[in-house]
Amino acid sequence: MSKQVLFVQGGGEGTHDAWDNKLVESLERGLGAEYHIRYPTMPNEADPRYAAWRAAIEVELAGLEDGALLVGHSIGATFLINALAELGPKRKFGGVFLLAAPFLGEGGWPSDEITTRPDLGIDLPRDLPVFLYHGEIDTIVPFSHADIYAEAIPQAHVRCLPGHDHQINNDLTQVADDIRRTCAGS
Repeated sequence: MSKQVLFVQGGGEGTHDAWDNKLVESLERGLGAEYHIRYPTMPNEADPRYAAWRAAIEVELAGLEDGALLVGHSIGATFLINALAELGPKRKFGGVFLLAAPFLGEGGWPSDEITTRPDLGIDLPRDLPVFLYHGEIDTIVPFSHADIYAEAIPQAHVRCLPGHDHQINNDLTQVADDIRRTCAGS
């Protein structure tokens, strides 16, 4: 039986089909046939709103099995980790992998609908592996957001990716390696 992976896209017009699909394809290549990636289209991707995306994420999470892996890119990563913290553990997930996530709150970007708590990690299961990936040359989300997340989720593993942009250069080899290592260790 294949391992389940949920990939939550980033926001912006056409992101699902023209941008983040390349990330999913890279992850599929890196993981191989023993993993099945679910890549749903999030509601109104051109104007992402937390309440709508959280509801969609909650439906997706409910359809996963214990041990499933969660990957999010950009605002999708931000919404995913906040939804996980708010919803509490209904399943035992195998790991969370956040790519180029903007921090919404003090030190990061302002938001009129959601504020990421500076102690976000306390609302995540202690045994849940969390990985943060951020390209050093990301011109969309400043690298400083990864540092803020590292403080908010002290148990997270931070991966600084030199020479990588906001789309992680469409190369999720390191993410795939971390997923396989995490699954091997569980």
